[in-house]
Amino acid sequence: MRLVVKVGTSTLTHKSGRLNFRYVDELCRILSDLRNGGTEIALVTSGAIGVGTAKLRLAERPDSTRGKQAAAAVGQCELMNIYQKFFDEYGYIAAQMLLTRDVFDDESRLTHAENALNAIFEYNAIPVINENDSVSVVEIEFGDNDTLSAYAARLCGADLLVMLTDIDGLFDRDPKDPDAKLIAEVTEITPELEQAAKGAGTPRGTGGMVTKLQAAQIAMDAGIGVVITNGNNIAKLYDIVKGERVGTYFKPS
Repeated sequence: MRLVVKVGTSTLTHKSGRLNFRYVDELCRILSDLRNGGTEIALVTSGAIGVGTAKLRLAERPDSTRGKQAAAAVGQCELMNIYQKFFDEYGYIAAQMLLTRDVFDDESRLTHAENALNAIFEYNAIPVINENDSVSVVEIEFGDNDTLSAYAARLCGADLLVMLTDIDGLFDRDPKDPDAKLIAEVTEITPELEQAAKGAGTPRGTGGMVTKLQAAQIAMDAGIGVVITNGNNIAKLYDIVKGERVGTYFKPS
């Protein structure tokens, strides 16, 4: 089985914007353990701009493109250092891959990216994928790593994409509504579901449930199942890999 796990900034960091080391440690431990059990793993991670903002001791996330690119350049170094430290503890090598949307629009570059990913799997390393924010501009950016995770899952030929977020899954209305009910399975993303998913992302992240639905559609169209679930209990990944229902499952077309 080949699994892509996406984790967002708001899940990875404290409210201060700094990395939650305990969380990253547990994430790397469980992903490494799954790899020991025979599941091939790719991790799509957000956090470079957020971590860079905290590392530079900026009061808030930069608004300008050049500011975001500088924060991303600093934050990506910090992010990969931490991932490598923890993956080392559990016997695996982290392999950084930074992508922009134009890679997927150019057949030659796409083939090279696919070949590189397959070689990383063959070498028993774990790809850690992020958008190349330090050079990305509007014309070539994904805009959020939900979309990137779907493209990465397609590039990997993944069997399943799991998006770890800060709520339990997709609800039939605003999850703050006490009458809101978790939707266990989705076979088609309808306008009604899109309406139910509307809402802002967190201050530390860029996406929300709407972008996750859009990403899920991309993956479903490629024949890849998708799970959206709460990332606070990472151990649920064991259940997901075993085929148990956790969060909201999007059945591939």
